Amino acid sequence: MEEKGKKYFRTHEDLAIYQLAFETAMQIFEYSKKFPVEEKYSLTDQIRRSSRSVCANLAGAWKKRRYRDAFVAKLNDCVRGACRRQSEAAETQVWLKFAVKCEYLTVEQGRELYARYNQVLSELVEIITHPDDWLLD
Repeated sequence: MEEKGKKYFRTHEDLAIYQLAFETAMQIFEYSKKFPVEEKYSLTDQIRRSSRSVCANLAGAWKKRRYRDAFVAKLNDCVRGACRRQSEAAETQVWLKFAVKCEYLTVEQGRELYARYNQVLSELVEIITHPDDWLLD
């Protein structure tokens, strides 16, 4: 749907980028169920937290679209991470590399998930670079 030449979405859940990030976080959750119990408080918790944070920050940004600076700042939380100055999506990619190296994920699984986060990062940067296309009037 279009509104005044702009893309129109009712909720953040209508966004392809949100759907991709959510589906990928859920896939990570499913894979991480098979990680060793000794990883529960390290790799398992970290990879689940960072993958979910991308979705949560994107949902939060969506609610801030009336205010350009707030919208962009919240999107940057997805890209940089609010406190850690590090990308939630990129942090997830690091945890994926550990999971592959520790043989908790196959190389193919790791590559697929890593590539999805590259796509998420790319789309977030595109929105951040052109926020006016997404703002409410």
